[in-house]
This record gives sequence, structure tokens and C-alpha cells, in this order.
Amino acid sequence: MAEGDTFVVEGGREVGGVLRAAGNKNEALPVLAASLLAPGSHRLTNVPAIRDVDTLLEMMADLGVQVALTEAADGGRDIHVDTDGLGDRRPRGDLGARIRGSFLLAPALLHRTGRAVLPRPGGDRIGRRRIDTHLHALRLLGAEVETRERDYHLRLDGHFQGTDIFLDEASVMATENALMAAAVAEGRTRIANAACEPHVRGLCEYLVAMGAGIEGVGTNMLDVTGVPELAAAEHRLGPDHIEIGSFLAIAAMTGGELRIEDVVHDDLRMILMVFSRLGVETRAEGSALIVPAKQELCIQDDLDGAIPKVDDAPWPGFPTDLTSIALVLATQSQGTVLIHEKMFENRLFFVDRLIAMGARAILCDPHRAVVTGPTRLQGDTITSPDIRAGMALVAAALCAQGRSVIMNAHQIDRGYERIDERLRGLGAHIERT
Repeated sequence: MAEGDTFVVEGGREVGGVLRAAGNKNEALPVLAASLLAPGSHRLTNVPAIRDVDTLLEMMADLGVQVALTEAADGGRDIHVDTDGLGDRRPRGDLGARIRGSFLLAPALLHRTGRAVLPRPGGDRIGRRRIDTHLHALRLLGAEVETRERDYHLRLDGHFQGTDIFLDEASVMATENALMAAAVAEGRTRIANAACEPHVRGLCEYLVAMGAGIEGVGTNMLDVTGVPELAAAEHRLGPDHIEIGSFLAIAAMTGGELRIEDVVHDDLRMILMVFSRLGVETRAEGSALIVPAKQELCIQDDLDGAIPKVDDAPWPGFPTDLTSIALVLATQSQGTVLIHEKMFENRLFFVDRLIAMGARAILCDPHRAVVTGPTRLQGDTITSPDIRAGMALVAAALCAQGRSVIMNAHQIDRGYERIDERLRGLGAHIERT
């Protein structure tokens, strides 16, 4: 998985078969960071083999943490993390600048060493991604923060102090940072307007296993009873609902029958509701989700024939990370739909690539696009701008006629486990060069 990698895709084939859902990428990063809160040996299972996880593991190893990886028999990876050697409080800036999740190291470094110097976080360039909420929460819990040109210098004298926090936005990572700090704070902390995505719930479960007291898990009001020291624990990551949504859309667009195993159906309710408006049928079978073959995709108009809208929102709304996939799906569905990306102003800037492939779409402004389908897409040479748009372009290439070349494929590797291998296992013609 090198940065110069390219995907070559021959479209027009059905994508189907049996797929095991990978571990949640957005749960893996905060859980790994939380392991640094407690000395000892932690065991984390069902961790996805993706670039962002590998980058964070490299940062942790550079801080003195011992990391051992084992390939699990059912896919994914088991990771043993020994945090006794945590020492250097300044993570490597070149690594931290690659991923936004690098800022998740702040609570553990402050708790264990009293200091943290963190680079400005990297990640996808999908618009302004402020960290004001993170810093505000850490300050309320007792940390001192100094902003410099290229990094942030944080200091904690003594222990975090429990407090009342009202987040000015339901930020996932700000909620995770506040949770980790509150778990080792003196006293009780209330976090209001908290994010409540499945990966936040997973972090809460891990912190509870380590000894923290957390009430309100799965809601936007979290009450945390801190403890002086947490203990090493085991944790299994939940399935990645964003990956599941991506694969089920690909199967529906290409006409294949797909069985996705090890899903949590409650995590998919809004995703399936929105995709059903775009004509996708699914059915549950135990812990599996079935996508029937050869569906005739048809967009469901609103009452009185009004053009429907797909828009994202904080959980339990439709995830912003699936907006790009939903837009590509709409190009293969009969009808017209407005795609409204409310959260990030650059998320839809990949639409010009789809138009070049033949999509009937109008980018109205940075947040809205109108799509009319179905259209026969044609293969093209395109560049992946970020993780989710990259996966959407792979989906477009798989249902297009002819060959597509997708540059910058390493962006997709940051969030999707062995995506080319797993797609080939489902019948897709995709090669990495």
C-alpha cells in the first residue's frame, strides 16, 4: 500500500458473494489512543488493516509503546499493546500530520506525563475541520493549551478535574477526547451535546472495561465518574457501518447478490432508510444483511411528486461519510434527487469527476448537488481526493463501461481494509499497480 498506488478497474461486472464486515475504522483510532491511559498489556481484536491505524500504531511505537499484531483467523487483526514504556511526550510531527486522529493522543499523554506537544492534525481535506471544541473541553477539564504556528503545547498539573461540559457542536473526536480525560479525572463530569455514533459507544464500552464509570452510553448526555487509575483491558471493535453501506451500494449498483456477515442492524437503520429511497432493497437474516441481485433501482419521490432530498446529520442521522456513495448510487437510480452535504464544504468537489464519466449531475454550490439517473457511466482516469470520495469513485468505476484508472489509491487504503483484494473476492475486476 504505497502512496503511488493506482487502481485499474474494468467495470460492468456484478459484485456479489459473501463478505465479513471489517472492524470500525473510526472506533479503532480512539480505542488505540485510550489504551495509553493505563499501563499494562491491552488486547484489541477485530482491528482493521488500514493505513490510518498503521500510522497511529507507528506514532505509539515511537513514544515507547510495544505493539504486536496477529492476523485473526476470521479476518481483521488482533493487536496487543503494552503501554508500560510510554515516555516521550512529543509524537513525530510528520506522522501526526497524516491523520486527524493524532490529536486523540492528548488525554493519555497529559494523564501519564503531564505534557503533550501535538502537530496540527491532518486527514481528509473536505473543508474546515475545527478543533476548537476539543481544546475547549480539555481546558474545562484542567489542561492549559498554547497554540503555536505548527503545533499545540498542552500542559496538565496534577489530575484532570471533573466538570460540566456543553459541546458547541456534537463533534465525534471532541466527545472522545473529553471522555478519555473525564475517565481519569477527579470527580464527576457531564458531557452534554455529545456525539453518540457507534464508534463513540465502542470507546465508552472500552473505558468501562478499563474501570471508568459512564452513564448514558449511546445518548448525547454522558455522565462520567473518573477514577485515579484505569487498568489494562480487552476490547473487540464493532463492525464498520460505513464500510457496510459502501459495499451494499456497490452490490445494488452492479446487480450482484451480496451477503454481509457480522453486522449490527440497529447501526444501519438510517442508512438503509435513505438507500431505500434510492431504490435499494435489503433484508436481514440473523446477523447478516442480504442485498438481492438485479434490483431495478428507482428513486422514491416525496408526496405530490416532489423531488426528494438526501442530507447528512449527526447520529442518528445519515452519516456524512456515506454522502459520496449515496450520490454515485443516485446516478444509477431512475429519477431525480437533491444531495445536501451540510457538514463539509469540500465533500462534493469530486462531482466533476463523475460528470466527466457521464453522470447527469449539477453541483449547485459546495453543499448541494442535483442528480438525475440512471446514466451509463464510462471509464475514465480519475484521482481520489479523500477516503470517502475515493471509495465512491471506485463504486462508479465498477458500474461504468470500460476501464477506469484511479490515481491516489492510498487515500482509499486509509479507511478501507484490503479493498482491492476483497472486491476481487466478490467478482470485481480491479488491480493495484
